[in-house]
Amino acid sequence: MTEPERESESEFERQVQVVVDLGYPVLADMTEPDFRAALAPLGAVADRIAQETTVAADDHVPFVIVVPAVPVADVAQRMTLKGNLATLMLAADELDRFTPIPAASVPTGLGYLLVDVDTGTEFCGVRPADALPVITVRGRTPLTIAEGVALVTQRPDMLRKNKCFSLLASRCGDKRVPAIWISAGAPKLGWCWDGNPHTWLGAASAGARVAG
Repeated sequence: MTEPERESESEFERQVQVVVDLGYPVLADMTEPDFRAALAPLGAVADRIAQETTVAADDHVPFVIVVPAVPVADVAQRMTLKGNLATLMLAADELDRFTPIPAASVPTGLGYLLVDVDTGTEFCGVRPADALPVITVRGRTPLTIAEGVALVTQRPDMLRKNKCFSLLASRCGDKRVPAIWISAGAPKLGWCWDGNPHTWLGAASAGARVAG
């Protein structure tokens, strides 16, 4: 096994442990061994992920485990930043109204890998409505709410002052775009209008979604 493969495996196992410690198996109505076994095939995928990237290093995460089978309202409340628990601007029934856009092609099943993740600080000050076609023409995909929550859960260091991000792949039929930002030192899941630019809010994207 090469050094990059060892590092990839270590990061994969770390991410699995994070969601286990946060109670994801219970939320998925599974035993911990069954939960781990269901995610295990993703480890081989993680080993094969290329480490090269075309995005800014400060914005980049090679992969993130996403577990859409668990209720996003429950796991969003488990996000932390420097020990501060997240707050939600959207109630559980409102969150349920936000579904992935058709172009997102989210895999079914317990979990998958979000690959080549970019927090999108280049889009700070750009309207979400204008950022989306740029992301799409590059052959990338915007993130869903579940994916944004997964990113902050696994890598809270990527949620930074004046470098927070919108989640353009989850919509509910109106002009609201969900986003995660910092409020009172903690992650906050809320929304902004798709026609309003914010200097502190970019647009996160990924290279692919990969099932095991």
